[in-house]
Amino acid sequence: MPPSGTGPGAPAAFGGTDLAWLEINIAMDEELLPLLALAPANGASPALKDLAAQVTAFTEEELGTLRQLHDEARLPAENPHEGMPMPGMVTPSLLASATGTRGAGFDALLAKALREHLEQGKQLATSERSAGSESRTKALAARILKSRESALTKLQKYP
Repeated sequence: MPPSGTGPGAPAAFGGTDLAWLEINIAMDEELLPLLALAPANGASPALKDLAAQVTAFTEEELGTLRQLHDEARLPAENPHEGMPMPGMVTPSLLASATGTRGAGFDALLAKALREHLEQGKQLATSERSAGSESRTKALAARILKSRESALTKLQKYP
């Protein structure tokens, strides 16, 4: 699917890979935050709650930069990837299930969803770094790759 920002409105510095990467990452990060917000009340593991807080912090920071680049690229406000079921995306049904789950069950659900999100984020960031053309977008992908790798290392102790 071609990114919705290609064409006469998108500045020349942003290529198709950059545009699609921005939209996909905004959607993925926006869908992840409500799940992470449940961790303090629903989770049991203090270490996993701490990791959820760390992921929340870097995700919110990344979203600020992603949205700025999104606006500079003149992408439409409507994100075609929002709510799209894809690897690493927190779906409404997953969020609904997590909302009603507490303790170790929530921790298992969070760890699985977080691992899938972080792994997909790594794959997408690697693709952007190799195929993207806009320098700030590629630099953000490099930072995202590092944050995902660090969080995945911390997540290894959870099933």
